[in-house]
Amino acid sequence: MPEQSSYIHNKMGGKLNDNQIAPYVIMPGSQNRIQKIVKHWDEYRILAEHYEFHVCSGLLKGQEITACSTGIGGRSTSIAVDEMAALGAHTFIRVGVTGGIQEHMQVGDLVIATGAVRLDRTSEHYVFKEYPAVADTEVVCALISAAKSLGCVYHAGIVATVSSFYAGQGITCHNGYRNSRMDTIGADLKNANVYDWDSETATILTLSNLYGLRAGRVNVVVDDPDTGLYNPIGEEMAVGVTNKAIETLMEWDKHKKETEQPFILPSLPPENYEI
Repeated sequence: MPEQSSYIHNKMGGKLNDNQIAPYVIMPGSQNRIQKIVKHWDEYRILAEHYEFHVCSGLLKGQEITACSTGIGGRSTSIAVDEMAALGAHTFIRVGVTGGIQEHMQVGDLVIATGAVRLDRTSEHYVFKEYPAVADTEVVCALISAAKSLGCVYHAGIVATVSSFYAGQGITCHNGYRNSRMDTIGADLKNANVYDWDSETATILTLSNLYGLRAGRVNVVVDDPDTGLYNPIGEEMAVGVTNKAIETLMEWDKHKKETEQPFILPSLPPENYEI
């Protein structure tokens, strides 16, 4: 059977070399979001532009970091995860945009995924459907810490990843086409206390767990219920939270190495704290 290295997307079309990819990788869907991420770094360099994959590496607070766009959907996202992992990445954070499902969510709110409903289809090629798509605990905590320190409104909980943008989210298609599932998918997810939906999260979380890596995700709600239009008001904040979370994980990983501890644990409450 052919090895992975024999295929067209290996090392992003052969444009990447060993030791160019950092242990920490930020994964936006859009290539355009790459520039919004790297402008906050100490420095960066463009490594590859291959299909929907735009890859940059640089330094954040003096430590190596990479950003790699995934494109839309599970198929391309799985390629990005596989290729970054093969080149040494161990921590992934997706940052993107989303539509909120719960009524209390507003445009500009951040949604931090603790796990994802696997409607992405792609992850089923890797493992059986019952396998959970869960975010790494440390990554979730780092994202929450970053959101709190930057004063963001955020929600943390279960999200959904769908394989179709229109039909998969119950949006009427060309010529008014609809089917019965489109009429119920939104309500079903809402009743299940699912916070939002996108096209990539479940794939990233599932593959990362299968490979023994860490992953998490923060999206910003951009669907404006008042206008029905895309409103990117919180996109810069989501990027800021992602960079801040990576900084936090770098610090935690350094502390774990120095103390030879496998995990970062929250401090116990003060003695006078009443439960």
